[in-house]
Amino acid sequence: MSETPSRPDTSVAHNARVWNHWIGGKDNYEIDRRVGDRIAAMFPLVRDIARADREFLGRAVRRLTTEHGMRQFLDIGSGLPTVDNTHETAQRIAPDARIVYVDNDPLVLAHARTLLTSTPEGRTDYIEADVHDPAAILERAARTLDFTRPVAVMLLGVLNFVLDDDTARGIVRRLMEGVPSGSCLVLTHPTADDALGGAGQIPAMAFWNEHATPPITARGGTDVAGWFDGLDLLEPGLVSCSLWGAESNSPAVVPQFAAVGVKP
Repeated sequence: MSETPSRPDTSVAHNARVWNHWIGGKDNYEIDRRVGDRIAAMFPLVRDIARADREFLGRAVRRLTTEHGMRQFLDIGSGLPTVDNTHETAQRIAPDARIVYVDNDPLVLAHARTLLTSTPEGRTDYIEADVHDPAAILERAARTLDFTRPVAVMLLGVLNFVLDDDTARGIVRRLMEGVPSGSCLVLTHPTADDALGGAGQIPAMAFWNEHATPPITARGGTDVAGWFDGLDLLEPGLVSCSLWGAESNSPAVVPQFAAVGVKP
C-alpha cells in the first residue's frame, strides 16, 4: 500500500468509527462513542443493523466465491478492519483472491497498513478515495485488480452518504460500466420503510446530520431496486440484509436493504 494517511479529525464523529463502535470495535474516539450511543438510544435497532450488515457481507462473499467463482472484490467504504473482513472470508475459500479496499477516513488507512494482510497466492490493497469519484477508484484499483475478469463491486452502507439520487445512480452506473460481464453489485442501504420497521431512523438520521459526518439519508425499496436495472438479481432479490442468504429460519428483520446483482 502506497497511500499516506492524513490526520483524522477527532472533533467530529465519523461514520466508519461510529460503525466500528456499534459492532463492538475499539478503533474509535470519545466523540464517536458519544454520538453513536445517543443514536442507539434514539433508535436501538441501529446496533442490530450494524451486525446484520456485517453478517450479510460474510454470506455474500462466501456465496460469490464458492458458487460463482468470484476471485476479485472492490470493497468501497470498507470501514475499519475487524474480523472476517472481505479478504479473510474470500481467501479462506480461494487463497488466490484479490481484494481492494476503499475508504476516505485516515484512521481506516492507518489500521489497514497492519491489519489487511494477504495470502501469498492472492493480493490485498487499500486506496484512500471517495465514492463520489468512481473513475479514480477504478483507475487506482487497476493496480491490483484485472478488469478484464469479473469483479464484485461492494457498496455496503455507502450510498446512504450520497444525498442526491441522480449522483448515487451515476456512481453505480459508472462503477458497473467499468467491470466486465459476470461482475456483481453487492449493496446495502438503510430505509425508513414501515414494512421493515424503519420509520424510527428518520429522527436518528436528523441527529446524525447535525452532529456527525458525512450526512446520511434513507431510501425506499423502489429507489434502491433502480440501481440494479440491467443486472440479474440473485435470490432472494432485494430484502432486508438480515434475510439475504440467512442461515436461520426466522432472523429478525432490520430496516436495511440488501441485494446482489450480476452483470449479464
